[in-house]
Amino acid sequence: MSAESFEIVGQTRPSRMVCLCDHATNTVPVGLPERLGLPHADMARHIAYDVGAEGVTRALAEAFDGPALMSRFSRLVIDPNRGEDDPTLLMRLYDGSIIPANRNACHVERERRLVAYHRPYHVAAADLVAQRENPVIVSIHSFTPQLAGRPPRPWHVGVLYAHDKRLATPLLSRLNTETDLCVGDNEPYTGHLPGDTMERHALTHGHLHVLIELRNDLISSEPQQHTWAARLAPIITAAVADAET
Repeated sequence: MSAESFEIVGQTRPSRMVCLCDHATNTVPVGLPERLGLPHADMARHIAYDVGAEGVTRALAEAFDGPALMSRFSRLVIDPNRGEDDPTLLMRLYDGSIIPANRNACHVERERRLVAYHRPYHVAAADLVAQRENPVIVSIHSFTPQLAGRPPRPWHVGVLYAHDKRLATPLLSRLNTETDLCVGDNEPYTGHLPGDTMERHALTHGHLHVLIELRNDLISSEPQQHTWAARLAPIITAAVADAET
């Protein structure tokens, strides 16, 4: 199933595991300025999408035998992992780059993008989760190894959460036994933004959930994406069992 703002794969798969990828693509839909006025180099980097996250999400959903929902618009068009009143919903400046098509975007344009892209994505997410009995939501993101003017980020993988740590805690415990990994506990970001995807579709409904951040240089190629998905799937599955014991 697909629409201009999202794609769903594996909708008929039986697993309760639901994978989400908020920042799957750097696509700028028809009707908006080409590349939002940015150079190709900016649209190819982390400010436009989560590099490698879509491939991991697809492979992880297949490993779970469950569905995956992926955005089909750049986070710079409008960010689905933000509440509608979040000031970073429509970014005007990101990691040193001004986004020309957003710089003077008015309330009308913001509302148009909400209607066309942000809200349909969240309707699709709500519907997909509602189709599963006792769903477990796994959200896949990636982060850049270093922001402009900031120190390098040492983590290979981060586990993000808000106040509900039922799945995050056992997942962190299991990942920390992997001696070759530097694991971030709510790193490189905090795991809660009011109105974000996990609050909307997991926290407010009491569903088990976790947001996983992978450093994007580790998942830039398709083989790397499949390797990480194959590694994470049994660890997440075991963590779910731990959480429900």
